[in-house]
Amino acid sequence: MPRQVAEKPPRTIEDLRALALSIGRDEAGFSLGAKAHDVFAKLVEAPEQSAVRSISELADQFGINPSTLTRLAKRLGFEGFSDFQAVFRKAIADDQQYFYSRQAGRLMTAPSAGNPKVDAFAQLARETAANVDGFLGQLDAAALQGATRLLARARRVRVHGVRQFHSLASFLTYCLGMVRSDVALLDAPRLGVAEALSQLDRGDVVVVASCAPYTRSVAEVARVAASNGQIVIAITDSRSSPLVPPAAHAFFIPHASSFYSNSMGAYVVFCEALLILVARELGDKALDSLAGRERLIAEMNIEVG
Repeated sequence: MPRQVAEKPPRTIEDLRALALSIGRDEAGFSLGAKAHDVFAKLVEAPEQSAVRSISELADQFGINPSTLTRLAKRLGFEGFSDFQAVFRKAIADDQQYFYSRQAGRLMTAPSAGNPKVDAFAQLARETAANVDGFLGQLDAAALQGATRLLARARRVRVHGVRQFHSLASFLTYCLGMVRSDVALLDAPRLGVAEALSQLDRGDVVVVASCAPYTRSVAEVARVAASNGQIVIAITDSRSSPLVPPAAHAFFIPHASSFYSNSMGAYVVFCEALLILVARELGDKALDSLAGRERLIAEMNIEVG
């Protein structure tokens, strides 16, 4: 029978993040309800807020009662919420990793003194910078290395995203295809994703991308691909994302902004940096692929862009 609480409370932000992942993958030895896990994931993804906001402020932010946060802390093995919050406070105290988050927070609250139309651009730029800083604080070097090697060495790579994330999937597919072969959108043949998955072999890589509110079909693609022997890489926003359990590697990109939909700026930055790592991993193969592409473009007199 699964335990009702953690055996001992994690004492670092890294251990808290690892625990959030383990719970989502049913590997922790105990479970949380879906709402409690979602709140836990959001707390560890924004430690600078979790450290300084009161229990009432955090409860209001998540639309829950303060007692829910106290129960969550005790389920995780802490004596209470204050004991739990102390981990976040220790993480950000004098830690240069969160310097830019604190600076961005100050900028976000600075009064505007310029043209309102220009201010809209400036505000979105600051928000995107804060989102980039948010994912930088959560990057796992081992996961990056694993994903980089898979994207460089796998026989086939397929990328899947819908709605806004279809544009990100297209961007990642195009740029990765510049430095290696057999990269495509999962639904490129227009035969449906089920047929596309059936044509993949064990060890092929499927990259999936989505954020809240998650597209159920993308989560299902991740689940089916993993059960079929493909290796899933997830680009998402939270450790409670349904894309995480089937993923061998998952990366968490914030998207909060004044834009009327999910902001994609930080996702593009993440993908560009990941592509740089893949190109470095490929080395001369990437250079040869780029040179071959340039020769073909020149021969066919195709415009690049």
